[in-house]
Amino acid sequence: MDMRNIAIIAHVDHGKTTLVDRLLQQSGVYRANERQVERAMDSNDLERERGITILAKAASVEWKGTRINIVDTPGHADFGGEVERILNMVDGALVLVDAAEGPLPQTKFVVSKALKMGLKPIVVINKVDRPDARPVEVINEVFDLFAALDATDEQLDFPILYGSAKLGYMATSLEGSHDDGMQPLFDLVLKHVKPPTVEDGPFRMLGTIIEANPYLGRMITGRISSGSVKPNQSVKVLDREGKVIETGRITKVMAFRGLERVPLEEAEAGDIVALAGLPNATVAHTICDPSVETPIQAQPIDPPTLSMTFRVNDSPLAGTEGTKVTGRMIRDRLLREAEGNVALRVRESDDKDAMEVSGRGELQLGILIETMRREGFELSVSRPKVLLRNNEQGELEEPIEEVVIDVDEQHSGVVVQKMSERKGEMIELRPSGGGRVRMVFYAPTRGLIGYQGELLTDTRGTAIMNRLFHAYAPHKGPIQGRRNGVLISNEKGEAVAYALWNLEDRGPMMIEPGWKVYNGMIVGEHTRENDLVINVLKGKQLTNIRTTQKDEAVRLTPPIRMTLEKALAYIQDDELVEVTPQSIRLRKKLLDENERKRDDRARAAATEVA
Repeated sequence: MDMRNIAIIAHVDHGKTTLVDRLLQQSGVYRANERQVERAMDSNDLERERGITILAKAASVEWKGTRINIVDTPGHADFGGEVERILNMVDGALVLVDAAEGPLPQTKFVVSKALKMGLKPIVVINKVDRPDARPVEVINEVFDLFAALDATDEQLDFPILYGSAKLGYMATSLEGSHDDGMQPLFDLVLKHVKPPTVEDGPFRMLGTIIEANPYLGRMITGRISSGSVKPNQSVKVLDREGKVIETGRITKVMAFRGLERVPLEEAEAGDIVALAGLPNATVAHTICDPSVETPIQAQPIDPPTLSMTFRVNDSPLAGTEGTKVTGRMIRDRLLREAEGNVALRVRESDDKDAMEVSGRGELQLGILIETMRREGFELSVSRPKVLLRNNEQGELEEPIEEVVIDVDEQHSGVVVQKMSERKGEMIELRPSGGGRVRMVFYAPTRGLIGYQGELLTDTRGTAIMNRLFHAYAPHKGPIQGRRNGVLISNEKGEAVAYALWNLEDRGPMMIEPGWKVYNGMIVGEHTRENDLVINVLKGKQLTNIRTTQKDEAVRLTPPIRMTLEKALAYIQDDELVEVTPQSIRLRKKLLDENERKRDDRARAAATEVA
């Protein structure tokens, strides 16, 4: 059968997953009486909640006798490890751009990878039905973006479609008919995307996506470069240097038909398939016939820029809310994650019962922690640390990100001020229509940790921030962190409303009456710079005299709500976030007050010597 392999590239929330839904519906994948799932490609709970695509996925449709394999790629640069490998499997790309917002940094990130690999893009201007749509300007912005990314003349001569995935139509012009549905898009893919390049020779395939199947074990998805594969066939696995990792037999060959995976008796070169039966093969390995000696070249992967320490939860409440609490369970889970996610690095930390996890950004590590807590894990995690490096001249360098912020004009002043405090350097400022401005900064990753929440507060929720790794550059010097100290509980028990009410002048609380606390747990923010140990268990002294004075009614100020992202950005180096399936708590690394004082003295002495 004739075949096409395409990737869909788009920024978060530009309508990529909705577009795939419409392609599946209009190609007849769903039967007339079948319940259709909205955002069918976002299969993971977190993806549905956050409205983002985290894991690359594949689907397949048939149109006029041609099989079209569609791969949905993550739009976040944090999941770039997925993106680079996916593009190896395809021969064309749909670049989907919002008709109002235009191309944003994550579009730029994936498009730059696609253009470097020689893919010829089809540009799809989506959401033309929006009242603030500006499709003509957006096309010019896309052209400028491609030119800035060194696209070839052939890549710059891209075909354009206009439409609305939500309303289920695409057209070759803005005035085009809505009656043809997605047909113009299908036809353009058949005409513009070339069939997969098939090499001569025995079976070879590059592992691109890895997953664990409860029935079939480990499954490796990739595109067959040459030859064919069938169940029970003998193969060997080569790493990037050509060293043999293992030899074995394929137990199952699965391919996407619609959204379903179906077993095949034989798969030919060019098709995207998943193979079972190889326990040691992983991403970037070549699975091939025993006679093959040279591996397929795999894309090098951008380095991680942030690291965090994941450790066993050793608080007094450990084991009361989660089922997976031991160091071995945490270690195995992280190593399993690193197998399938090549943008993540996991290594044993110098501390016992701790693992150091390095990744592309806060979002990627935050998603991993959130996934683990939903699986029943209890763990404590440290503040994210930026990975610095020394260049050839011995100078210290740090990762710098390109930050694009779209904001209402009246809030632009506070954004500029906060970004300069965080050592951000403004590169561009221009109006983006509708009383909004677009600002572009180069800022160190260190300064951006936790800025997202602050930005939304400063701009009353109107700002949109997008970030992208730019380059390593000389270290920018110290950045002002949290100025306030914290309020620390001195006893274990349940917080009492009367005690919290009496302590309100010390600073805002992070807990409510009845919440479990322990010695060393952070229960609020101090109004001053130093930490303060307090007793939140102290009830009112009862006497046999009763009064009905109104001022004795306890009215508490609502506490600060700590989400996972907010907590990770808030803590200092001597603090941890305790994560369980039910709670997110903040605590000091050293729970005992005397130990903390000894540690402070030792650190002060070390600083004086230095």
